[in-house]
Amino acid sequence: MTNRKSYEGVAVAVPVTVPYVRYSTRSAHWFIGHAVDALVKASGLAKEQIDGLCLSSFSLVPDTAVGVTQHLGLSPRWLDHVPTGGASGVMCLRRAARAVQSGDADVVACVAADTNHVDSFRQTLGAFSNFARDATYPYGAGGPNSIFAFITANYMRTYGATREDFGRVAVDQRTNALGNPHAMFKKPLTLDEYMAARPISDPIHLFDCVMPCAGAEAFLVMSEERARDLGLAHVVIRGAIERHNAYADDPVMVRGGWRVDRDDLYAQAGVQPAALDFVQTYDDYPVIVMMQFEDLGFCEKGEASAFVQSHGMTYEGSFPNNTSGGQLSAGQAGAAGGFLGMTEAIRQLTDQAGPRAVKDARLGLVAGFGMVTYDRCLCTGAVILGRPE
Repeated sequence: MTNRKSYEGVAVAVPVTVPYVRYSTRSAHWFIGHAVDALVKASGLAKEQIDGLCLSSFSLVPDTAVGVTQHLGLSPRWLDHVPTGGASGVMCLRRAARAVQSGDADVVACVAADTNHVDSFRQTLGAFSNFARDATYPYGAGGPNSIFAFITANYMRTYGATREDFGRVAVDQRTNALGNPHAMFKKPLTLDEYMAARPISDPIHLFDCVMPCAGAEAFLVMSEERARDLGLAHVVIRGAIERHNAYADDPVMVRGGWRVDRDDLYAQAGVQPAALDFVQTYDDYPVIVMMQFEDLGFCEKGEASAFVQSHGMTYEGSFPNNTSGGQLSAGQAGAAGGFLGMTEAIRQLTDQAGPRAVKDARLGLVAGFGMVTYDRCLCTGAVILGRPE
């Protein structure tokens, strides 16, 4: 492996959320536009000073990022459209950081947004992946619930995980969501309520599933010098990785690409997993959270059940995870779900997390996971963010 250039000198700032709504007749363009407007107002920059744009969206079609530039009156000299869904937050950050380091852009707006019309979720699923559609539709199945039921059941058989173990993840994330004004879910959730919820696709039950909604998440990437000149609270990148189509020989996914590159990630940051103050895992379903606990090195493969039984995962617990509530309790605004962990980590490390703040947090990890096919997801990534020295 060649020596990787560090991310030194790059700042990540201005976490923005366009409030989520369950359904909307507005387009993805509307949510993207409101996100960019919020970035401009919160940063004090003129719109013309944003000379880079990195975008992720499913419902933007048939437009792409370049169409958004015309719609919003932007004229960037660097542009990227990252179609990796739940992994897009980490991947947009990596690309934007390199653009800033190389001088290809001074200020990059990273934005993810999707709308949610009454029927748009079904339409998105129908066109999401030919591979997944062709593998499931002939049998009368379709969409992520049946796919992740397959993955979850296999994980339970392989490692002895129980629904109660998954419930601990969901219940603690709901506790975190109660301190997040943007979260869709406002009521506490007990383990008994989780266990009694109606089945969706065995062994998946109601509270294992995210709520599709409309909304946007965004942040800015620039040099540390620029962030200091603007007086912006910011974080720095200690290390970052991504991997695609890892462990393709596994008959059903039980491992993710984080496991391939995690030693590189921690070496870049010069820390071990125990040094992290919080983790923001990608949580489309609890089983994927538990895989990340294993594959990112917090416990060994197959030990996530014991791990969640012995750790509190609320913002004030021994292992804070998804302190915003995550997608399971904040909601999944399409591709913005892949940015939710990024904006929450920035808030935690810049003292903007309010009542859900992790005490004395200085270092956090954000993991991304996206593009589900029939039996696995193809894209994984992770970044370690920290307060400036």
